[in-house]
Amino acid sequence: MKRLAAAAVSLCLAAGAAACGSGGDSSAGGVFTTIDALKPGIDANAPINPYNPKGNAFRGYNAEWLGWTKNHLTDPNQFYPGVAQSWQIAPDQSSITLRLHPGGKWSDGEPITAEDVRFSIGLAYTQGGTAYALDPSAAGTAADIKIVDDRTIKITQAAKNPSSSFVRSVMETVIVPEHVWRGVLPADFWQKLKLAQSTAPGAEAARAGITSLADKVISFAPAKDVSAGPFVLKRVNPGEALLVKNKNFHNAANVAADQVRILNYTGNEQVWNYLVAGRLDSAPFTAVPAGVMRRITQTSGNAVVRGYSPVSEGLAFNQSRKPYDNVHVRRALAYLIDREQVTKVASPEGGTASVTTSGLHQQAAKAWLGDGLAALEPYRHDPARAASELRAAGMRKVDGRWTMPDGSPWKMTINVPASFSDWLAGAKAVTSQLNDAGIDAQVVTTADYPLYLEEMAAGKYDLGFWLVALGPAPYNIFQRLYGAQNGWQLFGGRLKHVAPGTEGNWMGGAEIIDVRGAGRVNPGELAVRLNSVPEAEQRRIVSTLARTANQDLPVIQLWDYVNTQVVNTTRFTGFPGDDSDALRLTSGVWLQLGMVKRKDRA
Repeated sequence: MKRLAAAAVSLCLAAGAAACGSGGDSSAGGVFTTIDALKPGIDANAPINPYNPKGNAFRGYNAEWLGWTKNHLTDPNQFYPGVAQSWQIAPDQSSITLRLHPGGKWSDGEPITAEDVRFSIGLAYTQGGTAYALDPSAAGTAADIKIVDDRTIKITQAAKNPSSSFVRSVMETVIVPEHVWRGVLPADFWQKLKLAQSTAPGAEAARAGITSLADKVISFAPAKDVSAGPFVLKRVNPGEALLVKNKNFHNAANVAADQVRILNYTGNEQVWNYLVAGRLDSAPFTAVPAGVMRRITQTSGNAVVRGYSPVSEGLAFNQSRKPYDNVHVRRALAYLIDREQVTKVASPEGGTASVTTSGLHQQAAKAWLGDGLAALEPYRHDPARAASELRAAGMRKVDGRWTMPDGSPWKMTINVPASFSDWLAGAKAVTSQLNDAGIDAQVVTTADYPLYLEEMAAGKYDLGFWLVALGPAPYNIFQRLYGAQNGWQLFGGRLKHVAPGTEGNWMGGAEIIDVRGAGRVNPGELAVRLNSVPEAEQRRIVSTLARTANQDLPVIQLWDYVNTQVVNTTRFTGFPGDDSDALRLTSGVWLQLGMVKRKDRA
């Protein structure tokens, strides 16, 4: 991938126009220079709006969450303070009570209040999903929002269909100033919301009325930036966004930078050039070849820091297409692919070869599975076992080339987005190995990532690269394998399995799988249960799902990402070190927490 994100959604990369500006040269004093991995390019004409995909609201700088998720290996409910100074989570996660920073102010001097939080939650409902889904039977939704006092607010989870993701969803709410945004929501919004969350007459119309506000929220363009974060947007052009310190920020005295320049870029190569030139004080994960990394580390002040990244890269199958419906074929390919060699080619600085396929990143697998990890089939490179599996599938080898059971040619195509440099390199390494083994394999590129996802969802590919293991919440990990893409649709708390090739089911796996030692398993059903059961039961389910993924192979995990970042200590110090959970946050969060220090003041 060009840039490692999340998603969910995510899960997409940044691109943009050529950068300009002075950058982070040593004469810049308190100017901190970086890039934003979460934005698909800087759009100078976009509004200062965190809900707008192009909006000039930069997470951790001038866009604030209630709290910053640490992305612990197994516990999704660990956070750093954001707009909230502290919080109390009920033992059963039925509610969270948040206390704001005393005396906290917006950049225009107005106090940050519980009403701002309540109003921001109202905006989140117009976008739907997670804790703010409008369907009264959806999992993990907020049932009640109560202002306790001016600086305290309590959000209670609906009891009917609880979810372990509720707290994290609340903490990741972006907070905006009610006194700037108040005209976006109608005066009767909260009455409509109460009706929408019920099954009473008119509820459906109320839900439609709230979701119809989504475009209004996304397009809203404040006249100026009013920030709760450590910085305020001063100006933006096609090359960079310039932010200046918010003197009203509650921790302003410990924010090391007076200004932040967020440079635009067109792709990995431009980021590499910035780093080689020493222009960036920090750069989030970027796929970097070994030779380029050597040049980067030779630049004065540059240092590499590495930590856990909750994501893995996998080769995913469309099981509705032959011969990939046959598990013996999938296993054969797992034995034929030398993951160590693929990783050396595709992600030598930002990945480690997956130890097996379990659905989990290997570090998370150790935490969740313990000794159970060693019991999984590792699928080490073994051409002899691969040949045996292919013969078990009825495949035949004729004149050195494997054919389909009926003797017709077997032509394999792996699709990847053209702009994802490490995916493309990895796919080419895989097809090279398979061709050497007698399988006619080729790589076909798709113009861009959105089109890639669209065509993948439509079932147009036989095989494609697919991000898996997105933790820390266990459901988020396994929904990549046993969620909507593999036929399990969750609506209104009810789970159904749809036929391959319909409603986005492009993986086409079986609904029920016979798993050694576990019997007949419905993996989608188990994955959904991860949202609502206690930790001990979660561990049992994770163990079963890991064995299921290991045996059935809906994907072959290729490499586990390593969060490899570059910092420059010429101008600033105090950056998070190796394995720090703060590496999974933006450098804006490092600055606002007071981690980073100015070197000229040390």
